[in-house]
Amino acid sequence: MAKRKIKLSAIYTGAVSLLLLLIPAMEVNAEEYFTLNHGDLERPTGYREWIYVGTPVTPNDLNNGKASFPEFHNVYIDPKSWAHWKSTGKFRDGTILIKELVSVGAKSAVSGNGYFQGDFVGLEATIKSKKHFPNEPGNWAYYSFSTPDHKTLTTVSKPFPTASCNACHAASAADDFVFTQYYPVLREGKAAGEAATGGKSSVLTRKMEK
Repeated sequence: MAKRKIKLSAIYTGAVSLLLLLIPAMEVNAEEYFTLNHGDLERPTGYREWIYVGTPVTPNDLNNGKASFPEFHNVYIDPKSWAHWKSTGKFRDGTILIKELVSVGAKSAVSGNGYFQGDFVGLEATIKSKKHFPNEPGNWAYYSFSTPDHKTLTTVSKPFPTASCNACHAASAADDFVFTQYYPVLREGKAAGEAATGGKSSVLTRKMEK
């Protein structure tokens, strides 16, 4: 009887594990983060379990000591929008991109000299919403939850004026106001289907049609 119980327990555990693997990623909609005030955005949560797409950095050392964005930018996209991107190559209405700002910490490690992440110093978000931003270019809006001292975060943020962010994105971003050219996960995953998930192809870089 004891052996039978052990076998049944093992089968049950295996079935639960399989079920968890089959459950789709939690869908996230931009609407759930907007407050009652016009365009105000509540700070998204759980984003470190979203799809990580990359970390660009433009350090002061390489920009005459005055880089506009000297920190690392860890960027995540919500799972629902990632699924849409890898299927269609387009950012759906409701797309959320989170940018977690991290200072440049150490500049040397056992592997050699370089730029290594230090402390968290801010949090920003970009959201595409026709409902809330029908007159903004691409329906995108940009937010910062960082306090002036870069030690804490606000719970609610107001959108930046369009000229503060969108003009640069419009002039230089590769896809729908998003700098996908600097994020290989997005660049290679564009309309790539299952290949976008990684490990499906022996080719490291796809030749994209122009």
